[in-house]
Amino acid sequence: MQQPFRTICLMYLVVGAWMAGKNQDTQTALLATPAPLTTAERVWMAEGELVGNLASADNQASSAKTPLAHHSTGSACWPRFRGPNGQGQAETEHLPVQWTEQDYLWKLQLPGSGHSSPVVCGSRLLITAAQEDGTLWLVCVDARQGKILWQKNRSLDRHHLHPYNSYASSTPAVDKDRVYWAYAQPKRYLVEALRLQDGQLIWQTDLGPFESEHGFGASPIVAEDLVIAANEQDGQSSIIALEAQSGRVRWQCPRRSEKTAYATPCIYRPSQGPPQVITVSWAHGPSGIDLQTGKPLWELPILKYRVVGSPVVVGDIVFCACGVGGVGKQMIAVRPGNPATGTKAELLYEVPLPVPYVCTPVARGNLLFAWADKGGIVTCLEAATGKILWREKLGGDYFSSPILVGNRLYNISRDGQMVVLAAENEFKLLARFPLGEGTHATPAVANGIMYIRTHTHLLAIAGPKSHPASPAKHPAKAPSP
Repeated sequence: MQQPFRTICLMYLVVGAWMAGKNQDTQTALLATPAPLTTAERVWMAEGELVGNLASADNQASSAKTPLAHHSTGSACWPRFRGPNGQGQAETEHLPVQWTEQDYLWKLQLPGSGHSSPVVCGSRLLITAAQEDGTLWLVCVDARQGKILWQKNRSLDRHHLHPYNSYASSTPAVDKDRVYWAYAQPKRYLVEALRLQDGQLIWQTDLGPFESEHGFGASPIVAEDLVIAANEQDGQSSIIALEAQSGRVRWQCPRRSEKTAYATPCIYRPSQGPPQVITVSWAHGPSGIDLQTGKPLWELPILKYRVVGSPVVVGDIVFCACGVGGVGKQMIAVRPGNPATGTKAELLYEVPLPVPYVCTPVARGNLLFAWADKGGIVTCLEAATGKILWREKLGGDYFSSPILVGNRLYNISRDGQMVVLAAENEFKLLARFPLGEGTHATPAVANGIMYIRTHTHLLAIAGPKSHPASPAKHPAKAPSP
């Protein structure tokens, strides 16, 4: 029963949700192994338990029209903003380069608009949407059919937002049992856990007032048994770890305040020493916090502007950026500190302008691709050295972050142009085509399907083996409060 973990990972990649409904104790025994973990396996475990023992409703749901097995050429879980550990990487190679409106598996109109990105666990997709009166929706969708399974709403006090912000800008996080979402208004910042099966509230934790000139937008993550919430605001700031099962505060790490930061944390797992929560803000720069204790381990306060984009870890290097006025002004590569080995944090290099502000970079091996918001200027560089291999201007403005799918880069401009590039050391534009509506969100990829959120719709696209279900064309109807 105690097979190596990497064998089990391959099994999940091949058979998708085959383990659904199996005994949880059996799964635990299968996962137990004394073999050392690779970096990719450590990242997988950082996102929580593998998908498999999904809610019983999923076991009973019919998938005859669009079975996930037809698309299961990649992970069944895209559990947070930009997927596993925020890397923005998907393994499937069967997604099309270009498509039309007729090629979607399904299209669903949401009960409002917003900028949050979809997250997926097995056959369930979660997304938020909001209305101008402050009504905020969390919507659970059958990822196979595009049908709403349940939706819950909350009423926010109307308050000032940046014109590019939304009441629904924070992306949820999900594990096999629960979905976690965060929302804030000036009076309070709330994090909630809802049961994935039916949306029943499990716990709610109030983190206190939230002060920001531009509104809220940070996204929670799940790491091991904790939900990490970044609370970098104009008022009293902190990074907070909540117990995933109960919502109880495990630790709270105080932070200095210097303009609200919108970065979503990620996890760095050094070969020695404890896992680190990597956070970025103007006041602290990139920094590492002990995942289990909340102890600050290192920081490098060298950023000069507001942080909106999220950090990304490539090997043992952390990349992050900052900017002002909608333009990236500074992007750095940092060697993380590690008290366990006596290693101090070190600036390795700065990337020459133009650089991203909102868009988070993505890597393929040792290649890093940085997508500047203004003008769509894409830079390919060697992650280890900072050597620029190519830099090309695509045009357009971007808030979505690029994702790597197989050997291709996909990103969407603010006016809804999908752009596809080869993720190689030579520039190759593979496709550019309209989606029909603008977006600020980043696509998700799970079960071999790409899920795209535009301002008011969800779209699902798969490769040539897809079997489209009847599209859901009508707006979701909000249930009575």
